[in-house]
Amino acid sequence: MDAVETETDTTRVAGILAEFETAETLKHASTGLREAGYKRFEAYSPFPVHGLYETMGRRRTILPLLVFGGGLAGCMIALLLQWWTNAIDYPYLISGKPFFSLPANIPITFELIILLGALSAFGGVMVLNNLPELFHPLFGCDKFRRATTDGFFIGVDIGDKKFDETETADLLRRLSATDVQIYHHPQTEQRIPGYIMAAAALIVALALLPPLGIALFRYAPKSQPRIHLVSDMDHQPKYLPQQFSPLFEDTRAMRPPVPGTVAVDAVIDDTHYLLGQVDGKPADTIPIAVTTETMRRGRERYDIFCATCHGLAGDGDGITSQLAFEREEPKWVKPLSYYNESVVSQPVGQIFQTISDGVRTMPGYKYQIPTEDRWAIVLYVRALQRSRSATIEDVPEELRKHLQSETAKNPNRAR
Repeated sequence: MDAVETETDTTRVAGILAEFETAETLKHASTGLREAGYKRFEAYSPFPVHGLYETMGRRRTILPLLVFGGGLAGCMIALLLQWWTNAIDYPYLISGKPFFSLPANIPITFELIILLGALSAFGGVMVLNNLPELFHPLFGCDKFRRATTDGFFIGVDIGDKKFDETETADLLRRLSATDVQIYHHPQTEQRIPGYIMAAAALIVALALLPPLGIALFRYAPKSQPRIHLVSDMDHQPKYLPQQFSPLFEDTRAMRPPVPGTVAVDAVIDDTHYLLGQVDGKPADTIPIAVTTETMRRGRERYDIFCATCHGLAGDGDGITSQLAFEREEPKWVKPLSYYNESVVSQPVGQIFQTISDGVRTMPGYKYQIPTEDRWAIVLYVRALQRSRSATIEDVPEELRKHLQSETAKNPNRAR
């Protein structure tokens, strides 16, 4: 029996490399090694060999399970985080929407599934393939270079429980190996060169400078504003909302409108239009043109400013009122229904004054809603009241005659 070809140095043995002539002998040898109980060996071929993977006894990779686990973890983390933040830790009611709704949370959940699934795939490939591995002992074998051209090889790792230099080499020869060679770990110092350590330390030090500079400019005492490459008007001499100001007696920077202030081109002597009064009493008529466009404008402004408390139909059941009763607000007063007799009997001027100056817990809206829009809202409120208590007399004469004619032709239609 020929001796195993080896090297005469004192380096550690890494394994045995065997060369074969054809792909069929490579598959035959893989089967023989697997049947002999060897597990830590690899076959190398310059082209794919059909059936080689199965002859080596390799199991399916667990990478799909790792990716599935990462995606499942991302799904659970996203759903639990959104449920906790929105429904438990800081519930905030927005337009009556539920605190936690699965469709609304799907985008974040989907993104986290993709993120953790991709990270699991990347990390799984690195770990399962023992990467990063910058060098392998087989690279020191000159014959192994033919593995990418015309050579067929099997490498048995020394970590295999059945590995024995002599017995493993003899088995490979019996399996038609044309050459058997023991390969070793390279005889080099296992330490990082000093220049690499110095370069890494320099890179780490430079990477720490930006966050340290940011912390210095943000938290260190200073008399000047922090440096801004793009100022974006951040340093204007202005007051922010709710900010303290020593200039005014009440120390508030936000100032209410000066009483009696009007626009330059505003009407200043028409008390009917501006105050809703005639001879010091609430007016009985609306001082603007009653048109379909005005009615449409009134409905639009009503839906924006009034419906949240009074409700879309004016019954006093708006979402703000409902929420106040659910929370048992002690100072909340339910808005009166527009169909209450005390409201129906009010002159239009009094309704206008209520919108302008407020009543009970309702604030005034004369600074938020222009005068003409307030009258448009009054017109729409009157339309709501009339719609609830309309009679046949309110129907235009031509339409009334048409209805009477149709009823005479078909009495059952009247029912």
